[in-house]
Amino acid sequence: MLNWTPRNSIAAVCISLAPALTGCLTHTYSVPKTRPPDIVFSTDLSHLVSQMNDRYNSIQTITATVEIQATVGASRQGHATDYPAFSGYIFVRKPEDIRVILLVPVLRSQALDMVSDGKLWKLWIPPKNRAMEGTNQVSKPSPNAIENLRPAVFFDSLLVRNILPEEIISLTSDIRILQPATKKSDIVEEPDYDIEVLSPPTDQVAHTLRVVHISSADLLPYQQDLYNPQGQVVTRAFYSGYQKFNDISFPTRILIRRPLDQLSLSVTITKLTFNQSLDNDQFDLKIPTTVPIQKMD
Repeated sequence: MLNWTPRNSIAAVCISLAPALTGCLTHTYSVPKTRPPDIVFSTDLSHLVSQMNDRYNSIQTITATVEIQATVGASRQGHATDYPAFSGYIFVRKPEDIRVILLVPVLRSQALDMVSDGKLWKLWIPPKNRAMEGTNQVSKPSPNAIENLRPAVFFDSLLVRNILPEEIISLTSDIRILQPATKKSDIVEEPDYDIEVLSPPTDQVAHTLRVVHISSADLLPYQQDLYNPQGQVVTRAFYSGYQKFNDISFPTRILIRRPLDQLSLSVTITKLTFNQSLDNDQFDLKIPTTVPIQKMD
């Protein structure tokens, strides 16, 4: 015999009311349609790391003709300023040498010359007759976001570095949303691979150095997040427009975002040569003796 309790009564009432309630309260509406990508490559961590290391090790020098546009400010300030695009050149020589030269639009005279060996850096701005030098690390951030920019930002954004033997790595997977080129196209939900690179642990504590996001459609990096020792993202680099240069796939469009400085740099590569011999004098920035040099750090 079934014992009827108040709890049974409440359950019976809820069941009896469910059809009426669902008919009145539910609402069906259209949402953007998504689909999986046409091609997805399945792989493992060892293959991704091997591919990433091979690509980095195959490049010893870079000679690039570029266009760079800077944007300063964002939501934190409530406004942003787009600066004119500058054409110029970027020279890279491993292990850490880099030089960035920008030209004044139309006049093609030198607007900026910046060089670093990975430890020290120099900056020469001829139009302002201003020169600066210091270490490659910013110890006292300037309120002027441009003054916090170091050549290492370009080096670390251009190249996705290899994994060192002492570093710890892990692999996760996520979904990234690719917006359609036209309104009639579907939104693509593409699985990706995320490689997290951590420092060697000290007292059982390791911190994230960077996260490399790799597309499953072509197994190439589309984003790299770089962290400081405090766990803050200091640089996000976004890669697109991959082309083959000397059988090496390399992005022709790189968007560099510096969230702490509220600074973005859009780098478009118009000409690129790998492994061309670069002499020492190409990384020797000579500042005129008549120009006072400001010590930044």
